[in-house]
Amino acid sequence: MLTPAELVGLIEAVAKGDQAAFERLYAATRAKLYGVVLRILRRQDLAEEVIQEAYVKIWNGAGRFDPALSSPITWMVSIARNRAIDVVRKKSEASIEDEPQAMEVAAESTDPLARREMTEELKRLLECIGRLEPDRQRLVLLAYYNGWSREQLAEKFAAPVNTVKTWLRRSMLEIRECLGL
Repeated sequence: MLTPAELVGLIEAVAKGDQAAFERLYAATRAKLYGVVLRILRRQDLAEEVIQEAYVKIWNGAGRFDPALSSPITWMVSIARNRAIDVVRKKSEASIEDEPQAMEVAAESTDPLARREMTEELKRLLECIGRLEPDRQRLVLLAYYNGWSREQLAEKFAAPVNTVKTWLRRSMLEIRECLGL
C-alpha cells in the first residue's frame, strides 16, 4: 500500500487529468474500497458496479480533495461507502435478510478475487496467502478483505482476542517475507 503522502500526490495528479496516476491510485486502493462496499452490499455484482461509480466520482472530484480535511483513503472510502449506502436504500434486494449466505460465502472463500482480472502483484499476494495454513488464510481474509474485528475473529475461531492478534501479526509477517518486503 502506498503512503498517505504518495496517495495525496496521485490524487493531485488525477485532478490534473493524469490517467497513469489514476491507474496507480486504482491499483493501490481498489481492494480496500471493494472490501468496504462488499461488506455493505453483500453482493459482488452490486459491489462491482458501485466501485466503478465510486472511481468515476474520485476522478471527477479529485480537484476538490483537501488533505487538510481527511486522509486520502478516508476520502475515497467515504465516497464508495456513501454510494453503497445509497444503493442499499434504493434496492431492497441488496438486503442481507434476502441473501443471508452471501456474506458468509465471501468470508469463507480462500480466493475471493478468483473471478476478477488480477494484477501480477495481486497474484503474488494471493500466492503468499495460499502458503499459510487454511485457518490462517481464512483469518487473514476475514480480517483484511472482509473487515472483521478481532473480537469477531476471536468468536469465529474460538480463541482469545490476544491470540487472534498474535496469529494475525505472524501471518502478516509471513506474507511480507513471502512478498520480499
